[in-house]
Formats: sequence, structure tokens, C-alpha cells
Amino acid sequence: MRYKIVFAIFFFIWGIMIVRLYHISVKSNYYYEKLAKENIERTLYIKPVRGEITDTSGKLLAMNRIGFSISLKPHLDSNPEKLEKIADRLVDTFPDLNKTVMLNVYKKQSSPYNHKHIKVVDFVQYKDMMGAYPQLANIDEVLIETQTKRYYPYSFYAAHVVGYTGRTNSKEAEEDEVADEVGEIGKAGIEKYYNDLLQGELGHITNKVTATNKEIEQLEYEKPVDNRNIELTLDMDLQIMIHQRMKGITGAIVVMRTSGEVIAAVSTPSYNPNLFVGGISKDNWKTLQEDLAHPFTNKFVHGTYPPGSTIKMGVAIAASQSPKSSIYYPETCRGFITVGNSSHKFRCWKKHGHGKVDLRKSIRESCDVYYYNKSLDMGIDTLSSSLNKLGLGVATGIDLPREYNGVIPDRAWKMKRYKKPWYMGETVIAAIGQGYDNVTPMQVARYTALLATSYLVTPHFAKTLDGKKVKPELKPVNIDPYALEQIRLGMYDVCNTNGGTAFKTMSELPIIVAGKTGTSQVVSIGQDVKERIKEEEMEYWKRSHAWLTTYAPYNNPRYVITSLVEHGGHGGSTNGPIVADIYKWMYAKGYFGSDTNTTETIHFVPKAKIKPPKNKLKMTDFL
Repeated sequence: MRYKIVFAIFFFIWGIMIVRLYHISVKSNYYYEKLAKENIERTLYIKPVRGEITDTSGKLLAMNRIGFSISLKPHLDSNPEKLEKIADRLVDTFPDLNKTVMLNVYKKQSSPYNHKHIKVVDFVQYKDMMGAYPQLANIDEVLIETQTKRYYPYSFYAAHVVGYTGRTNSKEAEEDEVADEVGEIGKAGIEKYYNDLLQGELGHITNKVTATNKEIEQLEYEKPVDNRNIELTLDMDLQIMIHQRMKGITGAIVVMRTSGEVIAAVSTPSYNPNLFVGGISKDNWKTLQEDLAHPFTNKFVHGTYPPGSTIKMGVAIAASQSPKSSIYYPETCRGFITVGNSSHKFRCWKKHGHGKVDLRKSIRESCDVYYYNKSLDMGIDTLSSSLNKLGLGVATGIDLPREYNGVIPDRAWKMKRYKKPWYMGETVIAAIGQGYDNVTPMQVARYTALLATSYLVTPHFAKTLDGKKVKPELKPVNIDPYALEQIRLGMYDVCNTNGGTAFKTMSELPIIVAGKTGTSQVVSIGQDVKERIKEEEMEYWKRSHAWLTTYAPYNNPRYVITSLVEHGGHGGSTNGPIVADIYKWMYAKGYFGSDTNTTETIHFVPKAKIKPPKNKLKMTDFL
């Protein structure tokens, strides 16, 4: 028995030794081979120059300021006095530098195996370095290299579109070799979405060196791939005009060609992206986070809101496609409906009702009861599926990061989210863009372009990528011709006929505009409330969000303007003057004349009045 124990111990010890030998001789071979190679070869990476971003006329939206970085020779921590002396010299030359921070950065990166210079100062402006360069360049331990720093000339005007760059974090450095070497990466907007293109590819120089790190021979040289520029469809003059018009207002506006090119996208209030380059201070970050208007939120793709009555055209299309419903017959509006045996009144915005309402009138006067009844005929699942196909409650595919989907609910969604069944009353509320419905302004703009042209487009900001033109993406959608004609006529009426909800502000423009207003409630109205309080008399945070989405010219749709004002009250009175001013500005600048910037225009010429198809459905089918 004792022999067995001895043999077991013997084999156990030998097993450990064999495993250790394998690890040292085989597994660690690559590691030690790399160390040995670094002792005779030194590779210096050449950083690519980040591409610039311009608007459609060449105005610089993101550029590189030229300056210098300061690095120190490795292994200086073995001579602390010398390291301190050099740090003092740098602080004397550039008083804004922090000696403690520089020394901590140096010591953190210092290692016996590191033969690369260690960067202790990221950026010194060109004008500040010019006088100091001759003295610092003579210090053997100091390496001064050219360095660029991102700068955004238009500051907050284009912040939510262009985005910003920031310091590379550990996760980003691990995943991206270029970002690791350069030390910065796109964090938001176009800068993030197209980061791989903008940052380029590293170049390098490989030299043969002595044991003292002295260069003997150049073994390899490869140029970096850089200056990959992006031209956007954005018109900065229009962007600035809208920002100034929206001063003091919280909301979002999208101006888009019907082919999908976004020529202006404004989210207010905004922020200064230059604060993030090199790292934002705690005080500035706290100020942004505590602002109740959320300036850091990109409201046109990250803000989700109940669409209100802007959804009604989509509900009408869904009804035209449903075998259980018909859009060809009118409804009678008495000011409310009840569902099933419930006494709860689902009210129309007009207290005494709209009387007999057909599709065109339902849009012109925004009758709620009309859509209550149509939604009950088709059911929530049919309604939700159809609205998704029209671009609501789904991401648009725009070239910005982390776009929100929003929500157009159905039975399965509610069960998954709340573990509760769906109720008929919720279908009624969803049909007028309330309840669980939530969409982004960009989705509403895309959906409006579909109503104008019958094409579902992919919105985009990029006009050219590294000189290559971006082609529009358009998907034809089959919509009942009669329903679509009546919808367009109803949207015409909204802006151009007495009784239209945007008539007062939109009827005297130099071009004919079609559109739809929307008022999405923030707080519910109790059944005991007989007379609704006026929006302007409510507390700000309880006021409804205001929508107005439009296209123009009516007979040849080329542009879509969608406006959302948070807690703005009524869409027509609040958004109408803003949208009207934008159309006037665009008209004065030639957008509706010879627009040479249009890459693709979709034409819609109304046909003679289309009649409802005969024998489609009988009225008795609804009794």
C-alpha cells in the first residue's frame, strides 16, 4: 500500500512538471518570441488623419485642428530625478499642464518590456508649440509629434446629426486597433455610425534596432489610409434657420426629400459637441444630465411620442386592406362611442360630433369616432401589422446609431410586456395615436413621404462616402388607389380649406402644401370632465405634444417637413407658423424652382376622381 502511495506522489509530481514544461516550451513560445523580436525590431504606427465631414455645399461640420503631442522615452522611472526634472520643464513651458497627471500616466504605462515612447500630453495647440519647439526638441528624452484634434465649427447647430469623438475606452481599444493607437473614436451621430470609414487605417514603419533601442535599418514602411471624407445631404443654412426659429422651444423638426435625403434635422435644445473632445468635465456633464429639456437626447430618432392624429391616414390604409373592415363607407359621429356593454365614453375631440363623416372629411376635421369604428372592425393585430408595414413602430434604417423602434402594440406585445390580455378599449385608443403608441419624428417623416409618393424610403444623411455617391433606397408599397386618393385630398384640405386643422397658418404659402396635424395627450381626461380645459391654460408638463407633418408641392411631392413640439398643445396653431416659415425660406432659396441638388424626385400627379369599387362589400356586412 505504501509503495502505491509513493508511486502516486511520484507520478503526480512528474505530471505537474511535464505540464509546466509544455507550457514554457510550447504555449509560451509565441510570447517570448514576440518579446525577443521586439528587442531587435521596433514598429512605429503612423496614425491616419480622420476624415472630415461637410454639408451638401462643402461647409465643414467636423474638421481636424493641427497641433502636437508630447511623449517621453521609456524606462525613465529608473531615474526619478531626471523624470521629475523633465516634467517640471514641460510645466514651466506650458503652465496649463498638470505635473501629477503626466507622471501618473507615464508610470502607469512604463514597463521593462515597453520600448515605445509614452504619450503624456495629448494635444498642444500649434501657436503654443511654435516658440517652445526649438528648446524641447533638443531634449533627447522628449518626442514631439504632430497631432490632430477634432473640432466642430457649427457647434450645437449640427450636434445631433454629426455627433462627436471622444477618448477611446478599454473595451473600444480592445475591439479596434486604430482607435487604440489613435486614442479617439466616434461616440455619437455620423462620427460613430461611419467611424470605421472616417478613422482610416494605420500605417507603420518597422526599424531594426540595437539593444539600446538605436535605429540601424528600416525594414518596412506602409502609408496610412486616411482623409476618408463624408459629404452630407444636410443644408447648414436651413439647419441654422430652423434652430433659430425653434429657440426656446423643445422639440424636433425633420426636413427630407421624398427620396429619403434628410436636408435638415433639428433637435432642441442642443449641446456643444466640442465639450466631449478629449473628455467632458464633470460639471458640464452634470449640467446636461439635469436639464429637464434633455439637450443630449436626439429627439428625432431617440425621442418617442404618441403620434396622435398623424396616425389616422395609416389607420385608414389598414382598414382598406382588412377583409373585416371597409374604408368606402362613412361613419356617423355623435361626439362619442361606447364599446360593448361598458358605459365608458370614448369621446371625439368635437363635443357634439361631426355628423356624417367620410374618409376625406375624417382627415380634414380629424374626427376620432370615424377611426374608433374602423379599428373595432379590423382589430388590433391587423391594425398593428399594417402600420408596421407603413413604417410606424419600426426603425427607419437611417444612418445614425442606436435608432429607437418605438411601439405600435398588438396582443402579443402587451402579453410579453405586461403579462395582461388586450382589451377592445385599447384598440380604440391606439387608432387615434394614443395609449401604448409611440413613434419617432423620423418615422412620421418617412411615413408622410410614403403617403405622398407610395414609396417607403430609407432616410439618410450621407450624400457621398469617400467620394462614392450614396444611392436612395425606395420600396414601392401597394395601397388601395381610392383610399390613397381620399387621404391625399383630406391632407390637402387640412392645409387649404376652411375647417382644415392647419388652414389658418398653411393656406397662404407660395406653394400648395398637404399635411396632417396631431395632438397627443400627456394626461388622460376623466369621464366626469364635461368641458375640456384649454391647452394654454394647463400646466406646461400636462400639455399635449403638438404634431404637424406635411409634404409639398401637393401635385409633385418633393419635400416632407415633420414638426414635433413637446407640450405644444395644438398641432395647427403651434407647429403651423414654424413649418410655414420653413416653407417660405425654402421657396425663397429656390428649393421649389430649379433645385439642382435633388438626386431623385418622385412624381405624383392626381388622377381623375377614383370611385369606390362596386361590389367590394355590402353595407349589410357591417350590420
